[in-house]
Amino acid sequence: MSGGRGGEKVTGSAAGGGFRRKVERAAELRALRSSGGTAAEDAELSAAEAELREKRRKVSDAARADYLIRDAMAQGKFDNLQYSGKPIPGLGEGYDPDWWVKGLIQREHLSGLGPKAILLRTEDAELDATLDGQYTEKRVRDMVEDFNARVIDARRQLQGGPPVVTNTRDADAEVQRWRERRAAAAAAAAAPEPQTEAKPPWWRRLRNRSS
Repeated sequence: MSGGRGGEKVTGSAAGGGFRRKVERAAELRALRSSGGTAAEDAELSAAEAELREKRRKVSDAARADYLIRDAMAQGKFDNLQYSGKPIPGLGEGYDPDWWVKGLIQREHLSGLGPKAILLRTEDAELDATLDGQYTEKRVRDMVEDFNARVIDARRQLQGGPPVVTNTRDADAEVQRWRERRAAAAAAAAAPEPQTEAKPPWWRRLRNRSS
């Protein structure tokens, strides 16, 4: 930053240092006033505050922002930031009006909240595991049909937000896949465990070593 009178140049660091000293002096005088200073000290404080207000009025927004950033760096407020040295998530992507809601759901691990497109996408990814927890084909079919109905309903609604890209499921195909997974799980559970040769007792192993 350049300025001054008579062609003199004042660097940003020098101006910032002088500005900071004035702020510190004003704080000292304000502390004295609260503790019951003299009339001379009160007059000095009033003059310092007036000078500080005038100084702030003349400082540009860019210089003020630069000063605040440098002051925060000196105090270590930028140390150990969450994404220090790492790429910022979502940087460079298109603007998403639901970015805050999605971030909150992800950070807090919330369920049942958010745009329908996001909820249906999550439910679709977990649907196989949900169906595997059912015990009858009718229950599996009912759950698939309910899922399809909610996907179709979400596509028809024009409430803004991300588009619904989740596909519906074929109920017959899902029932068949459910049967196959159950059969595979039952076969794995019924498979005999591999036999391991029993080790002889310790006293027999000791006698074999000595013989």
